[in-house]
Amino acid sequence: MMTVTYENVHNKFKLNGFHLDKDDLCRVAYSFIKEGEDFEKPVGDFLLDWFDNKEFIQMQTSGTTGTPKIISVSKQAMVNSALATGDFFGLEPGNKALHCLPVKYVAGKMMLVRAMILGLDLEFVAPSSHPLRNNEYDYDFVAMVPLQAQNSISELKRVKKMIVGGAKINNSLEKQLIKLKTEAFETYGMTETITHIAAKKVGEKAFTVLPDVTISYDDRNCLVIHAPRISDEVIVTNDIVELINENQFVFLGRMDNVINSGGIKLIPEQIEEKLAGKIDVRFFVASKEDKELGEKVILVIEGEKQAIDDAIFADLDKYEKPKEIVFVPKFKETPTGKILRNETLL
Repeated sequence: MMTVTYENVHNKFKLNGFHLDKDDLCRVAYSFIKEGEDFEKPVGDFLLDWFDNKEFIQMQTSGTTGTPKIISVSKQAMVNSALATGDFFGLEPGNKALHCLPVKYVAGKMMLVRAMILGLDLEFVAPSSHPLRNNEYDYDFVAMVPLQAQNSISELKRVKKMIVGGAKINNSLEKQLIKLKTEAFETYGMTETITHIAAKKVGEKAFTVLPDVTISYDDRNCLVIHAPRISDEVIVTNDIVELINENQFVFLGRMDNVINSGGIKLIPEQIEEKLAGKIDVRFFVASKEDKELGEKVILVIEGEKQAIDDAIFADLDKYEKPKEIVFVPKFKETPTGKILRNETLL
């Protein structure tokens, strides 16, 4: 069997209706850089980087878990990631896909790579919060961030399969997506894993890993990812998980967010899960320094100050109940819509 490399462009690949090979794509790249719109210029830069003679490409991390940094990623690993995604989601050459993510970040780059490697018919539009609004096509495969999915609910009947990543799907969006005929998946991954290494159908609890990925956890109960076709090194995360088996896990929360209140360790994401659906605006659980407890649990709510009924805390344990409620006019977030907890509280 021939090894697929980053120099291959599948003969079924199309961009906005046109069959393009490697040379065509380089010409398109130059015209995007010289005359393209703002969202097309990064595509031109990426294509020229992709087809140069180097085996690695520079990529910026999103900055969710720390300062954004530039990392070097193997092009062959990106190809392997695209092939694994194709296998997992049953994508076929000629499938019509929508590209509506910024190419500055890994998810946007990977949608292009998947199309070129798997032979997808790719419709490329400017990233916006309403990506399906101005076109009438039916799509086999679409990748969106939660805000785009939320704003596209009425149009998703034109989409067979979609992946949602970049930030967690909230309770309200999950309920809406479950009702649709569209097969919707929430993905798990990071720049270091070249987008997702696992996905779960919306409504399911456990993530299932992609082909050639296995998982374990360390002594902190944090996920450890073994993906030899994507990373030479084992990837140790700060994500606390419950391992179902070597292919499935339930995400519980981030180690960085754990609150130690009076010697009791609390995972904010678990408390948020219990409050889901009871507060009709965005919120998160965090902590503040406290003389007696070390750290006390606080509830941070986006928007104007309002009265909060104590009954919403009925399902919480004694230690989980917030000792204070803080209102913040607008949460700070990453470009993909993930709430930056620490920056919001500054």
